[in-house]
Amino acid sequence: MIRPTSGRASRAPTVRDLRISVTASAADTALFPALAPTRPASEENTLTRTIMSLLKSLARRYQYLTAEIATREADLEQLVVQINPGLQQTKGIGTVTAAQLLITAGGNPDRLKSEASFAALCGASPIPASSGKTTRHRLNRGGDRHANYALHQIALTRMTYDQRTRDYIQRKQQKGKGTKEILRCLKRAIAREVFTLITTPVPAVDHRHLRPLRQRTRTHPAPGRAALGVSIAKISLAENGRIHDAGHCQVVEIV
Repeated sequence: MIRPTSGRASRAPTVRDLRISVTASAADTALFPALAPTRPASEENTLTRTIMSLLKSLARRYQYLTAEIATREADLEQLVVQINPGLQQTKGIGTVTAAQLLITAGGNPDRLKSEASFAALCGASPIPASSGKTTRHRLNRGGDRHANYALHQIALTRMTYDQRTRDYIQRKQQKGKGTKEILRCLKRAIAREVFTLITTPVPAVDHRHLRPLRQRTRTHPAPGRAALGVSIAKISLAENGRIHDAGHCQVVEIV
């Protein structure tokens, strides 16, 4: 039995409860706030007290690292917006991926002569792998692998949440393209888009005026959610100025 540090009468989780919770869902983040304030009872045996003390320490470390990550990402976002305010407006590009792509481009993006050179730098340029009458290309294993991973994450996000990307994948599948070939094409198209955004920065769009306008017109965000294909929570974040991509920002056609 363990006792919470507060004087609440609710029963604190036992070792058996925690074992069941971990087995049911190892990624259940609600378990950490429950563990952090606990205090092992004196009547527990040494093994149980040691386990509970360790779990409490891990929970507190998880909370500390989570808060630190949020702080560092907020600082990183300010730097990204300062350097290239419009990069995060592109569909699927977040703070970390935008920062990585800016690092790969370097402090002098003018040295990149073409979008093909940037794609090669990111390891997204096509490599011929034709055989006989079959003409195809394979994934590039060279280049900056951190930048390539950033392009990979953007491609996966668009494959999940972007309808135009899903339509593009369906067209490629109808032509007999495999998953790796389609992913290579997506990463190459994203590299082309990112190169344009880096070499020709666009100003950030401030959405904070939308909420007062919506409130004056007494408009519910539900129609906007249906039109943009995003959640109401994301629209709210855009109205508060916390994110810049609310689903209607610039998206370059994938060809």
